[in-house]
Amino acid sequence: MSKTPVLAGRRIAVTRAREQSPELTAKLSALGAEVVELPLIHVTKQIEKDPLSDVMLELGGYDWIVFTSANGVRFFMEEFLRLFDDIRALGLLRFACIGDTTAAAIRAFHLKIECQPKVATAEALADDLVATGSLDSAKVLVIRGNLNRDVIVTKLEEARAIVDCLQVYKTEKTDLSAEPAAADFRARGADAMLFASSSAVQSFVDQAGALKLGKDAKRPLAGSIGPQTSETMKKVGMPIDFTAKTPSLDSLVEALVKKITP
Repeated sequence: MSKTPVLAGRRIAVTRAREQSPELTAKLSALGAEVVELPLIHVTKQIEKDPLSDVMLELGGYDWIVFTSANGVRFFMEEFLRLFDDIRALGLLRFACIGDTTAAAIRAFHLKIECQPKVATAEALADDLVATGSLDSAKVLVIRGNLNRDVIVTKLEEARAIVDCLQVYKTEKTDLSAEPAAADFRARGADAMLFASSSAVQSFVDQAGALKLGKDAKRPLAGSIGPQTSETMKKVGMPIDFTAKTPSLDSLVEALVKKITP
């Protein structure tokens, strides 16, 4: 007799950008969940030509390259491979990153990560880089999006590193007011809602009217992927019902299952 999937009969709202949601949706669907896709943010490549040219011309002179998201890895490597046909053009660059998803994106290019903090926050990454003792007069390239905080840059510069930043993507909130999935969410709610970024949390708050639950809708439990997302949820007064043990999609799904199944 076949076993009933652990999330059978459960409605789970996913708030990732539309282009990033398939992986999480597939994991949830495989467990039997009905997935409600609410793409609260939209991520697009955005790179200014002159800063990109400057970075690529000086690429061999950097000691460290720092990635704060898988989006940064994807868009930077797209440009790198467009300009160079040999991965060895990265030279002796050392790689640092935040989070397991970002790490997986780097390793997909068969590149070694030399600095990844156990806690997936910008502060922890900066502290771990400083702890390597390699930053005095070192040149560091930080790959980022438009919403990144300056904490990494500030801490590295305080450790006497020479830091350049390259923005490669832009994150914007989406307007869900006319989305059929949003209407379905307002009418029926969900068992749980998963947040995988601070920007998705902020977008949820900003367009609360478009997602306001009806009187008969089920109010979802809110799940966070990690420390930075949880910090934003606390700041906006959103309850955190469960949190991933490690900042990864697998861990977030595991925390969800543990929270809502007997």
